Amino acid sequence: MTKQYDLVVIGTGTAAMTAAMRVRAAGWTVAIIDHRPFGGTCALRGCDPKKMLIGGADAFDHARRMHGKGVTGDLQIDWQKLMAFKRTFTDPVPEKMEQRYREKGIDAYHGKARFLGRNTVQVAGDVLEGKHILLASGAEPIKLNIPGELHMMDNDGFLALEALPKRIALVGGGYIAAEFSHVAARAGAKVTILQHGARMLKEFDPDLVGWLMASFDALGIDVQTNTSVERIEKTPGGYQVFSTMDGKQSMVEADLVVHAAGRAPAFDDLDLDAAGVETEKGQLKLNEFLQSVLNPSVYAAGDAARMGPPLTPVSSHDAKVVAANLLKGNHQKANYKGVPSVAFTIPPIATVGLSEAKAKEKGVKVRIQTERAPTWFTARQQAEPVYGYKILIDDETDLILGAHLVGPHVDEVINIFALAIRHGLTTENLKTTMFAYPTGASDIGSML
Repeated sequence: MTKQYDLVVIGTGTAAMTAAMRVRAAGWTVAIIDHRPFGGTCALRGCDPKKMLIGGADAFDHARRMHGKGVTGDLQIDWQKLMAFKRTFTDPVPEKMEQRYREKGIDAYHGKARFLGRNTVQVAGDVLEGKHILLASGAEPIKLNIPGELHMMDNDGFLALEALPKRIALVGGGYIAAEFSHVAARAGAKVTILQHGARMLKEFDPDLVGWLMASFDALGIDVQTNTSVERIEKTPGGYQVFSTMDGKQSMVEADLVVHAAGRAPAFDDLDLDAAGVETEKGQLKLNEFLQSVLNPSVYAAGDAARMGPPLTPVSSHDAKVVAANLLKGNHQKANYKGVPSVAFTIPPIATVGLSEAKAKEKGVKVRIQTERAPTWFTARQQAEPVYGYKILIDDETDLILGAHLVGPHVDEVINIFALAIRHGLTTENLKTTMFAYPTGASDIGSML
């Protein structure tokens, strides 16, 4: 028997939950589906658990930097206890989410969703028909198509490790590689990063990434750029990762190999063809209202939509846009202006708005304020040698167009620049604002 709903949501992460709750509050009947524990990537397998591990690593590192400056004693990271602390957050999430859906009258289904038609989805033994269907199915590691790929562990597995291997190789050089390497190295692992590109963290300003690399060097992390991984072999003692750099072959031995080479929307099991939902290069073809071009019953949000940066706040924003368009007809468009992004290395690196390269490409006339500032109070108070910034300012309007920061507290300070970019604040607006002192934000005036 087919069950009828106003909205069927595939996924239970940030985008799924936000949209489901909003349309349900308007009186719609809603079903939500997931084949994994309810809660999605951010709460269970991404942002939040990662940040809890980084919190422990950051506390350890701060104490290490302050050693001999009033802090004494021999500290170390107890991996099992740190993971147990992480689980105090993640373990209760699925049950809490399911209870929340029950209380709101949203029907929950467990299993893999598969389209049977334009408005029909099968999950386990149930067939659901929705007037509208929202794809909020998240993302998964991209296929690398190399021999031995199955030997790699994804970010989910790393964040569930009960014991930390002694030798870890990370394939890729983005957020996952940067953040996991900083945690693992501080917890005592020997870490190697194998990055295909010319540098790590390509989403961030190259000058600031260059400054940040000093922290990788200090930890003994072996970063190999311009390196193509060719195959991974299982051995009695672990794994061997074979790669090529500048025509020369090399091999790294590891007890664990982690996939950190990027993620793509998770569509493989959905049978989008049956729904008449078109994709191009692995991405949904959507209109400006986050609606399928060929099947107007289907919308998408977050990592499934990939219209904005693959970040949790974007997922929430997309879901609000979709909910508004479902309830009142297509009228609202996504606005990705001034979306900040942070890699939670230690120290963190952050970016928002226009990059220097993009400004040159567009021919925008900008004034650039930049400095490597390890002698500033913010850096010295933290005993952190990595600190600096690059701010892009429109030469005619005095508007802030881009901000790029690395060092203590920049994961928070970047939000002020995001506010300025999204709402059209000038440098004068920020310079005449009185920020609490001494804080990371109190440096903003000097940066401008």
